Amino acid sequence: MSSDIAIHVNNLSKCYEIYKNATHRVLQQFVIGNKRFYREFWALKGANFEIRRGETIGIIGRNGSGKSTLLQLICGTLTPTSGTVQVTGRVAALLELGAGFNPEFTGRENIYLNATIMGLSRKQIDKKLESIISFADIGEFIDSEVKTYSSGMYVRLAFAIAAHLDADVLIIDEALAVGDAYFTQKCMRFLREFKKTGTILFVSHDTNSVLSLCNRAIWLEKGAIKYIGSAKSVTEDYLQAHFESNQGVSNPSLEEKKNDYLLDKPFLIEDQRMQFINQSNLRNDLEVFSFNPDTKGFGTGNALINTVELTNLDSVPLSWIVGSEFVRIRVKVNIVRDLKSVIVGFYLKNDLGQMLFGDNTYLTYATKPINVFANDCIEALFEFQMPILPIGNYSITAAVASGTQEEHIQHHWLHDALIFKSHTSMVSRGLVGIPMKQISIEMPAD
Repeated sequence: MSSDIAIHVNNLSKCYEIYKNATHRVLQQFVIGNKRFYREFWALKGANFEIRRGETIGIIGRNGSGKSTLLQLICGTLTPTSGTVQVTGRVAALLELGAGFNPEFTGRENIYLNATIMGLSRKQIDKKLESIISFADIGEFIDSEVKTYSSGMYVRLAFAIAAHLDADVLIIDEALAVGDAYFTQKCMRFLREFKKTGTILFVSHDTNSVLSLCNRAIWLEKGAIKYIGSAKSVTEDYLQAHFESNQGVSNPSLEEKKNDYLLDKPFLIEDQRMQFINQSNLRNDLEVFSFNPDTKGFGTGNALINTVELTNLDSVPLSWIVGSEFVRIRVKVNIVRDLKSVIVGFYLKNDLGQMLFGDNTYLTYATKPINVFANDCIEALFEFQMPILPIGNYSITAAVASGTQEEHIQHHWLHDALIFKSHTSMVSRGLVGIPMKQISIEMPAD
């Protein structure tokens, strides 16, 4: 196997014997010849692929398609019926929730148990212990038995351990689905950093997270590999297949027709449906939490963000927003040292860390750069119509820099400075909803 191959899977298969009842299972032990009291279920059949070092591969497929079976075979927790799998380097895996934990042990004891199983010495674990506990951020529960943990606490501890094993290959099976907004963002930042040197195998039902994180994807269906390719092409085909399974095969002439329908009217901001929607349970209620100055950040420190707020157009801070309303993001910055051409910006991200949109002050002041001096305090205001957001957690990352759009110095980049949550929404597909000027159905004239 080539030295740059992290995982090599050759004709890998796993078959289970399915018995109707316990009697048939006993009878099978005494059968002479080919008589069977069971039927075969091939959870995985004939899988072949290679993953290179440094790749991040998504695995998608419906429930029962063989995703978890494949991961367990790669991890060595299942024995294949046929075929081989070779993995180069240390593997850290987050599979079933709490797998590998002794429920009677405390979180601290389980750190030592899991890390020892993964080959770390007591001395190595001692050095990493405080960092693991800090990453998990479960407070005093670290010394409680893990059988008392919530699902979110299980994930926090399991991910914290996996993140500190100095692994070469990281395998994740839907582990982030039960995490809260802050921890999910923390995990996504870790994964993006891990991608620079390690190999990731990532299973998710969420094609957006696969698109955000992965270079390539593997589509499993009924235990077989249907398609391996770029994350974009695989997820697009998977989504098409999902819809076609429910509504029939797509119109083959659709691609030719799509260019016939072009927008010829200007976009306006008032959605004709909002009066009805905002009086129903589809209203996009967004709960805004307090600014978190202690969240992770970086920069020179020559300027410091001291507040990030969502306000109305009168600059009154808001604790609740309705999607499609006009709002302001206000970023207050303390200037520590004299700076030329200061730039303030933001990103709005979902709980997978995908950047939905953002902007900065550079173009507004490109011809007249703003120069600031030590002890100044400045405010940047961004006024826009809040999109209609699907149910979920969101965050605003803010930053202050100096220079140009292409070449600048980051003085303070503050991840997830402001968290907010969409409780209800009319949007069930896509990353955001955009208010429509008009939606109608018309009967063409004869």
